[in-house]
Amino acid sequence: MRHPTLPPEAAALDFAALEMLQVVRDAGSFSAAADRLGVNQSAVSYTMGKLRACFGDPLFVRQGGAQVATERCAALLAGTGTILAAMEEMVRPDAFDPARSTRNVTIACNYYERVLLIPRIVAAIRQAAPRMTVAVINAAGDGHLRLLSREADVLVGPFAPAGAGFHSRRLYPEDYACLMDPAHPAARGPELDEAAYLSLAHVLIQYGGTWRSAYLQEIEAAGHRLTPAITVPSPAGLDTLIAGSDLVATVPRRLGARLGARLVLRDCPFGGRFDLRIGWAADTNASALHRWLRELIWQACRG
Repeated sequence: MRHPTLPPEAAALDFAALEMLQVVRDAGSFSAAADRLGVNQSAVSYTMGKLRACFGDPLFVRQGGAQVATERCAALLAGTGTILAAMEEMVRPDAFDPARSTRNVTIACNYYERVLLIPRIVAAIRQAAPRMTVAVINAAGDGHLRLLSREADVLVGPFAPAGAGFHSRRLYPEDYACLMDPAHPAARGPELDEAAYLSLAHVLIQYGGTWRSAYLQEIEAAGHRLTPAITVPSPAGLDTLIAGSDLVATVPRRLGARLGARLVLRDCPFGGRFDLRIGWAADTNASALHRWLRELIWQACRG
């Protein structure tokens, strides 16, 4: 589409025509310029005709057997050099040096990732890019929107691939387990079956937004309903809530192992297996910075 403020002659110009202007100046003749460019002299003459019509100036005049730039052409060449240099910079492959970078990166995630993964990620960034800064924001249930709005560079968490406009990479699989006090009757003996599990005094973690834990989806798919004794908005403080009580919380296994130093972790009959993933918006897919960040997170967190 032609730029609305440019005359038709100017809008029809391209970078090859501007580059030819420089070559004619450097070569001193149309024929020498044609040789350097690997084209016919008629192609040079044709392009120069378009340039002369566009700028309303002969651009070159013959002096002593050579084509010499007019004053107007010299001014144009100065601007053309800036334009071509800027284009060369734009098309040059993106480069990123983590050791010298002072960029900030923003990671969207939730409690699980802040406890288990963010310490690893930050340590890896600090080692490879000590001058960079990191911001961690809450993903809640709409982390993909954080990517679309460019509030976050990457999303880390248990989300499903979101289709067009997004990419993701699997970090590792996870499932749910039951966290309880060592004195709880269910902390020993045979594995919990569905009936025994559903009869427990449950602490339900309501993470907010549209997020539904995978184990709850399994319970509902089996035709059951979980009736919690207590509902909390986050796993924070869960260990002190459960210790010394008859309460049981169903949490991701790795998180339960981290929280439950004084507690017991038992298999859940509704395992709710899911994947931890790293996700990003399509418009950052080719960025050198973002490629580096995603690979660093994957290496730091996989398994």
